[in-house]
Order: sequence, then structure tokens, then C-alpha cells
Amino acid sequence: MEPERPATIRPDEIVGKWGLASYQNPNDRARTEKMALAQCKQPYTIGPGTAGGVVMHLADQATPQELRLKGSASGKNYIGPEGPPGGEQDREVISFDGRVLVTRFVDKDAGTRYGNMVYVRCGPRA
Repeated sequence: MEPERPATIRPDEIVGKWGLASYQNPNDRARTEKMALAQCKQPYTIGPGTAGGVVMHLADQATPQELRLKGSASGKNYIGPEGPPGGEQDREVISFDGRVLVTRFVDKDAGTRYGNMVYVRCGPRA
């Protein structure tokens, strides 16, 4: 595994309230974004961490914890616990444009169960 590098996404860019939905089939992405936006009535909150990360859930964990944004030599970004980028507990950031964040768990089993997770920002950024 490669060493951790700075991510191209800053933690403060993803802190906030998000509508959340997921898809398996890439053709369902646009529809899933609309479904995620509809979830803003019960948003998923990505909180700021105390050590410069973000507070989110790992796969199959009921309690959120502080995670790091990690860059890689290939230019990919990851969200996960401390350690090399692309670790089994990490999420790969598939895309992020400031309004829509799409991630997928690196672990194949978790990736299959959760699919591509689409976070759509609820309202304007704070």
C-alpha cells in the first residue's frame, strides 16, 4: 500500500447535512440523486472531527467516528480511518462537485451491499 498523501478535497468541503441514497447500476445515478435530495427531510450529517477529519460511519458500524480524507498517487481520494489510502475500511470518492458526493466502499462485500452512495447537499453550504 502507498503512503497517505493530502486529499484534493478538504474536510470543511464535506461537513454539513446531506440527503443520502445509493445505486448499483450507473444508469440509475441521476434518479438516485433526486431520491437523495428528497431525503433532506431526514439528513445524514457529516460532522467536523476534533483532529481535522470528518465524522462519518464506517460500513456496518452503528456509531460514527472521525475519519480522514486521504489522497493517493493515482489522484484518487479516500475517506477512512488513519492508514494508507485504499484500505479495506475506506470509501473511494468516485466524484465530488461541491453539491454531490459519490463514494463506494473499497471492501468488495461492503461495496456490493451499500453500492455507490450518493450524498446531495441539503440547502446552501454553511
